[in-house]
Amino acid sequence: MLLLTLLFLMWGCSVDEVQKVTNFNKLVKADEFNVDGSPDESLWDFDIGTGQNGWGNNELQYYTDRPENVVVEDGVLKIIVRNEAFEGSSYTSARIVTKDLFAQKYGRFEARIQLPWGQGLWPAFWLLGENIDEVNWPQCGEIDIMEYRGQEPTKMHGSVHGPGYSAGQAITKSYELENDRFDTGFHIFGIEWGPDYINFYVDDVLYNQITTEDVTGEWVFDQPFYILINVAVGGSFVGPPGGNTIFPQTMLVDYVRIYEYE
Repeated sequence: MLLLTLLFLMWGCSVDEVQKVTNFNKLVKADEFNVDGSPDESLWDFDIGTGQNGWGNNELQYYTDRPENVVVEDGVLKIIVRNEAFEGSSYTSARIVTKDLFAQKYGRFEARIQLPWGQGLWPAFWLLGENIDEVNWPQCGEIDIMEYRGQEPTKMHGSVHGPGYSAGQAITKSYELENDRFDTGFHIFGIEWGPDYINFYVDDVLYNQITTEDVTGEWVFDQPFYILINVAVGGSFVGPPGGNTIFPQTMLVDYVRIYEYE
């Protein structure tokens, strides 16, 4: 650690910054999606339905657990968005969660994903505070490892939400690919999260760091969070699908891996 500190001082980083470059090298949970069928029930559950006010965002989809919308095959998890009449909605999709099955405080969370494309699609890989049922959102905290507007296939967003900085006031930053798109191949989206900071990565490129000094309210990220993966349709972040949006659309997830410091 002394050698690492000296190297960072030579590069112009402070000791505090060195403390935020942590080697999260102990794999504690992973899903490689190697078994065909429904997602592993020991790790994943489903959010079903439309949620209150379209899950709070005026979204248009109905989330199901049907294989038509969520299935593991060919070594990947597939979340499939369909334009179909179902239970009063015009679109179907899926949202899988580790709520009550797995949560962790701090560490590296990452997933290798190929995103869909099209106006009105809203894929996300994100975390919510395990205490959400007791304190509600946004007091529970939210970490958006990856959010993406389907109409902007070269750009994604990493954000945090908490009391005083939620919804349109989220602390956020975008990352844009050069000469590439997120729908034409897989990319690794991740965070490294410690007691007073969250680092955001795309393909191991650090593009954002959010610390206790950056938020405009209470820092609520010192507790376990659980994982969510979904593709929404419509809503306040992306708007409704356009006439050129092709269905079905599929998000492919190669793996999800969670590490802690050893």
